[in-house]
Amino acid sequence: MRKFTKLFTGVTSAVAAAILVAGTVTTAASAAPNDPPKGITPQAFDIVGVGSNTTQFVIDQISTLYNATVKTHNAKHPWLFSWDAVKPGTASNSKTNIIPKAGCTKIVRPNGSTAGLKAMIVNAKDKGFFCIDFGRSSGSRNPIAPPPGKNGTFYVEFAKDAITWATRAAGFGGSNAPASLNKAQLVSIFTCKATDWSMVGGKPGKIQVFLPQQGSGTLSTWEKFMGIDATKVPSCISQAPEENEGTFAGFKSPNAVFIYSIGAYVAQKFHSPICGHTPKKGQNAFGCDTTGVLTLKQISGKNPLAGHATNLGFPSAFFRTLFNIVRWSAVTVDHIDPRLNGIFGPKGFMCVNKNAKAQIVNYGFIVDPTCGKTS
Repeated sequence: MRKFTKLFTGVTSAVAAAILVAGTVTTAASAAPNDPPKGITPQAFDIVGVGSNTTQFVIDQISTLYNATVKTHNAKHPWLFSWDAVKPGTASNSKTNIIPKAGCTKIVRPNGSTAGLKAMIVNAKDKGFFCIDFGRSSGSRNPIAPPPGKNGTFYVEFAKDAITWATRAAGFGGSNAPASLNKAQLVSIFTCKATDWSMVGGKPGKIQVFLPQQGSGTLSTWEKFMGIDATKVPSCISQAPEENEGTFAGFKSPNAVFIYSIGAYVAQKFHSPICGHTPKKGQNAFGCDTTGVLTLKQISGKNPLAGHATNLGFPSAFFRTLFNIVRWSAVTVDHIDPRLNGIFGPKGFMCVNKNAKAQIVNYGFIVDPTCGKTS
């Protein structure tokens, strides 16, 4: 058995110790016990979320920090849990089932921002509490989201991120793509109008376009960037890979192109252990390096990275906000449900706690000056 309590300063309570206990790390795509940790079953009154792949690990980490502050676990002092987008230990987007909380009905694990939203707005309950309390979203308000107001939803900001395109890295044989593309060239590629890399300044080679699974917040955001109709993915595009995973076999081609959260790439490449290895001192407890053969590429001559962080000078049109989706409430001034306000609200744990904000950076994202803002 390995205890993660040594990874976090000040985590000494019995509750924290119970939450942070994990088995020997042997999984392919995770360094720590994602989902509710082994041996812990979320109770009806606990706060549970599902959804985005992009933000799953930082929310795992923040839930660990938050739960360590809960001295007495009960309905007035719930724990925070987050089910990952895919089954821990795999990069596959194959469907699996979860039981969100004790007493709740088994559901298909929500994979992606849209799936998380859909699971939440079912409004399933057990013992008077919702089975899903929030949805992780790496995209802005979805058209299917009930608008603010009675029985509605709010998208609550917590961090910033950016997206760029990615191809096979030089160390794995390189790519036929050029070093940089502008937005017009990217649009031509992701709408299947440019079909060969030589058409956009690269070497000859038929372009192989990949995008994440339908319902991904990263996908929907990229489609907005590109002006693509999200309901009609062009025929040249394969959606076989899981988002933010560079280990897909199709990426070994010099003609492959994918998209990647820059924040997720930073976390994986620079702050996470090799998959299957125990995190070293200073490395993230959740997630591992699944960048595989991919490297991030420039847009309009601007590098996506500045050292081991997102380049704040990257084209602003490719930045996005990350959210947690909550139910609209008439009880509070900011209309965030009282049980969740202390976590997601402007004065909540995620927005004001120094350790939480430090972990947002450690997981590759940018601290949001308007954290807690709703839309």
